[in-house]
Amino acid sequence: MAEARRVTAPGRKKWVFPHQSSPEELKVGISDGGAEKKQVVPFRRHITGGMQPGKRLVLFGTVDSHPDRFYLGLTCGCGTSTGGWPDVALEICVQFKEQQILRRACVSGSWDEPIRDVPFFPFIRAQPFKMEIFCEQSRYLVLVDGQQLFGFSHRVTSLSDVDTFWIKGSIAVTKLA
Repeated sequence: MAEARRVTAPGRKKWVFPHQSSPEELKVGISDGGAEKKQVVPFRRHITGGMQPGKRLVLFGTVDSHPDRFYLGLTCGCGTSTGGWPDVALEICVQFKEQQILRRACVSGSWDEPIRDVPFFPFIRAQPFKMEIFCEQSRYLVLVDGQQLFGFSHRVTSLSDVDTFWIKGSIAVTKLA
């Protein structure tokens, strides 16, 4: 699906999709060697080869019309009921009422204190957005609509073990790459 860009506020890009989809059509199209898979939120996806410097994840989504919050996470596996929870390299929680974006990590069962400071709150009810997560040598760099939102230093240092990406909450995902 081709997308068009336009500016909505000083310096903020808004991603517009050519056709409106019904809620049933708002599914994730992920190319996997030519075969397309359809997923809906909440959803979890294996990252082939794990994270590594230079790798990026790109999410095109639309905020629900009455959003509460949504979460994105990068984990070491998915965890099991008997094996416990996996290490969480990065968890992002976007809270609409408070207009906060929390991020934290969990290593060996111990959660960091959430970091809250961001230069702006980029998510608007019922509007599309593009989020990019770049893996750099020492941190993850997160951009929304082309603008840097925050950097998050690696807590899980074995990046190749970070092999699962998940999404849940008040958004519809239109494309994931």
